[in-house]
Amino acid sequence: MPVKAVEPRRLYRQVADQLRALIESGEFAPGARLPSERDLAEQLGLSRPTVREALIALEVEGLITIRVGAGIFVKVRPQPVPRIREAIEGPFELLRARAFIEGAVAAEAARLAGPDDVEALDDVLDRMEHSAHPSAETLSLDRAFHTTVAGILGNAVMVRFIGELFDQRINPYFARLSSYFENPETWRAALLEHRAVRDAIAAGDEVAARSAMRFHLERSQDRFSLNFSE
Repeated sequence: MPVKAVEPRRLYRQVADQLRALIESGEFAPGARLPSERDLAEQLGLSRPTVREALIALEVEGLITIRVGAGIFVKVRPQPVPRIREAIEGPFELLRARAFIEGAVAAEAARLAGPDDVEALDDVLDRMEHSAHPSAETLSLDRAFHTTVAGILGNAVMVRFIGELFDQRINPYFARLSSYFENPETWRAALLEHRAVRDAIAAGDEVAARSAMRFHLERSQDRFSLNFSE
């Protein structure tokens, strides 16, 4: 008999599948408001970030609409798009991984950085300060900062790896989540966090550099965790 490979499904995809089934069965009628993220998380026994990733997936697929300040609603006339089959990392999953990995990278960068490396970071930060967010330019400069930190290690594989991690931000789930919460204010906060990473690297303080990078990426998670509605 033909046997198909079994592919593990990410937890947020399992939640999305369960909610999709409830919508398609009529449990949640067109136009109906879904329970809040908090209520869904409690009912499912899961974290709110996992539920949020599932909701974002359903919105990208065209089944629900999220109205910040109002709630989450089943579309009256849903126009579903084909489900995204590839194994896309959830935004919070990605940020947690980046905090762990890039914290270590920043610590090593602090140990190795010379004046030219600090100057390169300053150049990126200066351009970041004079860019309007959100835009393709600011996304590119954000990426440049993180890959410049990785570049201090003198390892091309690490630079490529950090760049590829960052590039997951352009996946449809991350892009949709960002569209709700990124604005000039969050950009200013992130810029200050980047400067703290730079200062720790310039001072050669490995502990502070690790802490500053982890704090930046953990705060990114916090910014993406603001309530859609009360």
